[in-house]
Amino acid sequence: MAFVEPVTLSARGISLVPLTLDHEEGLRAAAADGELWKLRVTSVPEPKDTRSYIESALQMREAGNRFAFAVTDEAGGEVLGTTSFHDILPAVKRVEVGYTWYAKRCQRTHVNTTCKLLMLTHAFDTLDCHVVGWRTDNFNHASQRAIERLGARKDGVIRGHALRRDGTIRDTVMYSLRSGEWPEVRAQLLYLLDKPRTNPSPRE
Repeated sequence: MAFVEPVTLSARGISLVPLTLDHEEGLRAAAADGELWKLRVTSVPEPKDTRSYIESALQMREAGNRFAFAVTDEAGGEVLGTTSFHDILPAVKRVEVGYTWYAKRCQRTHVNTTCKLLMLTHAFDTLDCHVVGWRTDNFNHASQRAIERLGARKDGVIRGHALRRDGTIRDTVMYSLRSGEWPEVRAQLLYLLDKPRTNPSPRE
């Protein structure tokens, strides 16, 4: 039995459903909103590489070290982006959350906060994880701010850790959240989702 079993997670109009090849067209359209593959510090696939991106995610699921979701609009099923549990370590009950990106129109809305609430709730309350981790490019300051807003703690920087799409070598910033910190983080996420928003977007 896999540590992360197939599951659909839903709240506040957003559903995380297991990523399949059926999501190829929707995922390609989401990436095209903002031409996200042009961002140097992310791994969003170019349109022509969307199918192989999904196939790679499915191979990693089969190997037990990644479980990818399509982020969808619950009402219409539109694909808004993707996110994953990865670097899954059942023996120590640790997962990381990553491979996360959304269509430009969904950024700075409730979508990411909702996804993080769903994934952290599943990790800590269902999988009984001790730790959830994140990693990001040292130059991806927006991602670092978003992770820090969740309440995760910076563990450190792994220097010379991975290749970027342009062939340069990146440093990786590591973060983590322990199970004992989760109740406070959950309360903060719910507060952020429930507080009145100024000039909310149509999706909010």
